[in-house]
Amino acid sequence: MHNPILIAHAKKKGQVHRGGGRKYGPMKNDIMRFLKQEKAPDVFFTTMIDLYALHPDFPGLAESESLRQDPIQRVEFLEQRFAEDIDDARFIPYVQLHEYEAYLFSDPTCFEYLDAGRTKEIEALQAIANQHRTPELINDGPQTSPSKRIIALFPDYGKAKSVFGSQLAEQIGLQVIRSKCSHFNKWLSRLESLNGEGISS
Repeated sequence: MHNPILIAHAKKKGQVHRGGGRKYGPMKNDIMRFLKQEKAPDVFFTTMIDLYALHPDFPGLAESESLRQDPIQRVEFLEQRFAEDIDDARFIPYVQLHEYEAYLFSDPTCFEYLDAGRTKEIEALQAIANQHRTPELINDGPQTSPSKRIIALFPDYGKAKSVFGSQLAEQIGLQVIRSKCSHFNKWLSRLESLNGEGISS
């Protein structure tokens, strides 16, 4: 596996801006460029982008509005349209529901890593997780998304999300997250079937 690459979202004055998953055009151009650079049939490419961050010009986004009542079906539809637009069998798109922090609700006791004394806050996160059949469905809007719910109870998380996010996920463990997040697990299982090996970290 190669290190993750922040996808392009814009190009201004000859400089490529990366991260954030904004306009689809630069994102597609970036993906097509990587596909052309590596032509081997046994090399595969994937994405990990948030549903909420998709730009209006993303393939199938307008059509997917009719599937809002079933978010998992909606992202699977978007992934299909994404794959059709790129049109390369080696490209395995993944759109996450709704953002990375949802995975941390797989086991909220991981937040003891930030502050073991915040028992009530951890119980509040657990109560939120218990209301949903999968943490992937925790999202009611821009102010009630998984990350906003976490930051409301653990403000320090918001100061260093990129650092704490991966550390907390490591506390939980990949297998626990996979057992709680079906769409995430389906994606990894598909990658494993292509690779012929389990993903252990």
